[in-house]
Amino acid sequence: MKLPYKTTADLINPSRFFVILVNPENQENIGLTARAMKNTGFSQLRVVGLKEFEREALRTAVHADDILRQAVFYQTLAEAVGDLNLVLASTVRQRKACRLLTIDEAIDKLKLFPASIKVGLVFGNERTGLSDLELRQANFVYFIPQASRQPSYNLAAAVLITLYTIFHQSASELVVDMAPPIPHKEQEDCLKIILAKLEKNGFIHETNRQHVTNLLNDLFGRLTISERDRRFLTAVFNKGLDRK
Repeated sequence: MKLPYKTTADLINPSRFFVILVNPENQENIGLTARAMKNTGFSQLRVVGLKEFEREALRTAVHADDILRQAVFYQTLAEAVGDLNLVLASTVRQRKACRLLTIDEAIDKLKLFPASIKVGLVFGNERTGLSDLELRQANFVYFIPQASRQPSYNLAAAVLITLYTIFHQSASELVVDMAPPIPHKEQEDCLKIILAKLEKNGFIHETNRQHVTNLLNDLFGRLTISERDRRFLTAVFNKGLDRK
């Protein structure tokens, strides 16, 4: 009989994790991020808003320049996460548009899913972080606790803490498989259909559109929609609401 558990040695497979930097300003931070990835065994780097790296990034990478050479550049965050199944985003500020988890809670969520899915770890600009619109691209939003509100963690430090926590917590526990989420673009497309149906039905209107959209983005992100979920939701909103 096959057990519903697997060892976290399977969970940690670094090739399925993608570190995503959104509009980074400091090239040295990019190099230090690559170094942090190398230290913890991760190698997949995606960068939004840049077209190339400068010398400062290579200088601070310290034996992690291969990660920079293999990095992939994107114009938008939506493109960078479109093929990923699960997206976790880091923030330092309290947000009204979504529910915040601690980093440990976020990784506990991660452990519920199969080792085969592709996971994005998103980090924002050093000064401004991630906008509410960018956070909508995430299934779960987490923060790293600190002793004081300022100064916040350096970008590379936040990446290192996140990757080390995944590496460390995945070393000795058992995890349970849940149904794998569909790619993030497909999750987003499903939500767009539902929002359109709710607007057509009159539930969403001009005075509540932003509030309801934020709530549904937060809810559907945490639902991490599987293929079975999508079929069910599509049937409900395509047929159930149209009968009214």
